[in-house]
Amino acid sequence: MTSTGDRRGRRRVSAPGPVWLFDLDNTLHHASHAIFPEINRAMTQYIIDTLGVDKDEANRLRTGYTQRYGATLLGLVRHHPIDAADFLHVVHTFSDLSSMVRAERGLARMLRGLPGRKIVLTNGPSVYARAVLAELGVERLFERVIAIEDMQVHGAWRAKPDATMLRRAMRRANVRLADAILVEDTRGHLKRYKRLGLRTVWITGHLPSVLNASGAASLRSPGTGRPHYVDLKIRSLQALRGFGAR
Repeated sequence: MTSTGDRRGRRRVSAPGPVWLFDLDNTLHHASHAIFPEINRAMTQYIIDTLGVDKDEANRLRTGYTQRYGATLLGLVRHHPIDAADFLHVVHTFSDLSSMVRAERGLARMLRGLPGRKIVLTNGPSVYARAVLAELGVERLFERVIAIEDMQVHGAWRAKPDATMLRRAMRRANVRLADAILVEDTRGHLKRYKRLGLRTVWITGHLPSVLNASGAASLRSPGTGRPHYVDLKIRSLQALRGFGAR
């Protein structure tokens, strides 16, 4: 076994088995229940207040930048005078997060039962991601959280599904792409990263029938069948049991 370090400087011994890369929203918890609608509202209002546009234009920018760049923030910092840290803080601050978080029963038990290392890979900010994991009672089960602040490449903001960002993030985490399993609700991310050699799991149990914070319903609609770039399609994380074995 080999030792790895997380970004807080702690040393961990890698567990035998695959390296699980878990998305956060609509993967580890049901973000579309309450959190995504609030993030949508907050993002739209932030764009209105900062750029001086009307609500329709703010919504167009929010969804358009997510579809084009992978995250609304990336389009805003590229095309407008936006303070990235302030934007992330404002739109991911909730008055009562505990009442908004919903997840599968037995989540912690299921995660503990999966062999191998576990990492969260999210386009959300670190403080938000860790707060949600704490509410779920699973933060200690992940060796690290790779959040959007950790995805910058040469000072430029990146997000899933950027390939260069993932390669760099995996090198820092001492993860071979061939050992990684991406568990994700967004088909576009799975399609891009399958090309890099990752195994892919598409979870559909939390997907809404309308646009969520990603603004990309066409990429997230479960439909029927399994796309060719998806190794396993599931509705519940419980179905991961036994998948990681080679």
